[in-house]
Amino acid sequence: MTAQLIPTRRSFPADDPIFALNAEAMARKAAGESVLNATVGALLDESGQLVVLDSVMELWRELGTMEVAPYAPIAGDPAFLKALVRRHWPQLDGPGAACATPGGSGALALSLKNFLEPGQSLLTTAPFWGPYATLAAENGMGLATAPWPEAGGPLDAGAWHAALRQLMKRQGRVLLWLNDPCHNPTGRSLSAEDRAILLDLLRGLSSLGPVTLLLDFAYLDYTREPEAVEAALGDYAAFGAEGCVLVGASLSLSKSMTLYGARCGAIAFPWRAEPALQAALTQSCRGTWSNCAKAPQSLLLRLEKDGKAQARLAAEHRHWSEVLAARAQALDAALAAEGMKALHWQGGFFVTVATAGSEAVCGGLKAEGVFTVPLPEGLRVGICGMRASEAPRFAKALRKVLGAS
Repeated sequence: MTAQLIPTRRSFPADDPIFALNAEAMARKAAGESVLNATVGALLDESGQLVVLDSVMELWRELGTMEVAPYAPIAGDPAFLKALVRRHWPQLDGPGAACATPGGSGALALSLKNFLEPGQSLLTTAPFWGPYATLAAENGMGLATAPWPEAGGPLDAGAWHAALRQLMKRQGRVLLWLNDPCHNPTGRSLSAEDRAILLDLLRGLSSLGPVTLLLDFAYLDYTREPEAVEAALGDYAAFGAEGCVLVGASLSLSKSMTLYGARCGAIAFPWRAEPALQAALTQSCRGTWSNCAKAPQSLLLRLEKDGKAQARLAAEHRHWSEVLAARAQALDAALAAEGMKALHWQGGFFVTVATAGSEAVCGGLKAEGVFTVPLPEGLRVGICGMRASEAPRFAKALRKVLGAS
């Protein structure tokens, strides 16, 4: 043990749990085993290779020296921020208060620094992306949850009302991270009715203290229901324009542009251009990572001016959305063949199989050469990396493990 580490920093695992599972799966595959790896959080093709969007990489190769080498402004290129926000809300004239961040995770971290005090808790859904808890803990904060609707079921308005009111009573403010549409890890979105109920709860809560809603938009480009996604964006825009709740978005180029390694995104509050809010976000950038990479910002600006590239990118998104939909459909069919419930994917890279004792089930599946990510509510399954032809193997292994438990 390194004595120089303070006591609270001495008991962490050697690697992120998801990355550790992926590394184990890859090592066993390299040793000659037949492995089904559903832990991956990036889009893979049918041969297991990383999908890289051609329309994006062609623009990347065109970047000139001065589009790559100089520092970007601390808060990010204003034109980049405007272009990124307008990918989701083209009717807006600007990004409001906004800053470039190293991916969506940077945007989430910035929200913690500016909208909660140390010792307070954010609210998100159950289940949720595991690193949410890591981000909260690294900022000295807790994490509370309210239940995501089950497939075909309604939002538990009572549970959400209680969770929101409890946090407001305890800490005098609420920060909600909402990964909708295309929720990670269930792959399901809120219905229009459920979204309206939740927004009304937030509207009522805002009379008791400050409420911030941060929308985590990691997966919007990969959906079975593009019209529903557009409708959801419209709902959030109308709610943000009301002004009773501070509404912002965590935006990222990682999945949408397959620029995972470029680490570029933004936090944006398009309906608030307040100088104090902008100054607070910029100060957090300077004191955390200083500047974000210029190259991906330059790329988005090239994309904004190139209609043909935009059309090609949209076509690539449609293609891979169809691939994901086919994988989800194959998995639902395989689960049904084994007497288990369908998962009803709507968008994103993942689905969640509800099960008790997920750690034990995950361990049993590993013995069958099938790797998933355990969650308190079940197993996260990355259809982004699992071929449709592998669905029967997954379902049979799951039935075997559940039957033995």
